Amino acid sequence: MSFFRKLKESIANKTESVTKQFKDGLEKTRKGFVEKVTDLMIRRKKIDEEFYEELEEILIGADVGVNTVMNLIEDLREEVKKRKIEDASELQPVLSEKLSELLRGNDNSQLKMSPDGITVILFVGVNGVGKTTTIGKLAHRFKQEGKKVLLAAGDTFRAGAIEQLEVWGERAGVEVIKQQSGSDPAAVMFDAVQAAKQRQVDVLLCDTAGRLQNKSNLMEELNKIFRVIQREIPDAPHEVLLVLDATTGQNALNQAKLFGEKSGVTGLVLTKLDGTAKGGIVVAIRQELNLPVKLVGLGEKVNDLQPFDSEQFVHALFAGLIQEETVEATATGEEEQK
Repeated sequence: MSFFRKLKESIANKTESVTKQFKDGLEKTRKGFVEKVTDLMIRRKKIDEEFYEELEEILIGADVGVNTVMNLIEDLREEVKKRKIEDASELQPVLSEKLSELLRGNDNSQLKMSPDGITVILFVGVNGVGKTTTIGKLAHRFKQEGKKVLLAAGDTFRAGAIEQLEVWGERAGVEVIKQQSGSDPAAVMFDAVQAAKQRQVDVLLCDTAGRLQNKSNLMEELNKIFRVIQREIPDAPHEVLLVLDATTGQNALNQAKLFGEKSGVTGLVLTKLDGTAKGGIVVAIRQELNLPVKLVGLGEKVNDLQPFDSEQFVHALFAGLIQEETVEATATGEEEQK
């Protein structure tokens, strides 16, 4: 069975609304990347050096990342020789399969939850990436699942950050633990953990300051927050999620490297994927950092934050081609029956 057929069958078992969210959210990337690849394969029937060069340009243009593209092109060359592929169009499912492998990785994209007691999730990232919005949407998701949620307004330095979190708290019907602007973030976390224990909440979502002007100060601040939380809940935080804005492409990758694993980051959230034609950045990030993508923002609605699913991602990108292959296979089957 072809890769596209397998992918279609795998997706058939998943929620239709989620499949639609991925397809809608990745529309710009599909047009900016897959349609260019398809056009290339129609124009250049022959797989030669010029073909590989043009494919390389398209992949780099979609922010897949130079190192990843070089390895991917090398893999494709080997597959062409091994499978004796001559027609460029036959490379489409091979490319899709390779991208799917790159995205999957070995890590689990599920959020790590505490088996008993409070789950603490800490959010880090520079200002403007959609950190507070992500926290609000995740609070809504947990609330829908019947969990008791509390928010901690630890970004005490950015003007309006506390108020913005309160707006999301009201929308989700979740309480926000806060102090006045300019307070010590670790003190806010202490209050939040105490409140979470008293109220027997299931999930505590913590916002933190997003300043990268002085990296050492930021790390000191985060370490202090870690110490305060761990004193009260020894196995917390269960996740430290770095929020990145997908529309900034390679800049998002640089931010991730800057924060790095030294800040205890356990996973990534990629926001605003619907706003970019360079969704290939997910592949670059997945390959260049030893960190799983846990959540993706596929739109502005409260339900548009979704757990990352590599199959849904690849299916959304190649949806048109999968549809074409299904139609062709059906037509072939009907012909054979005649």
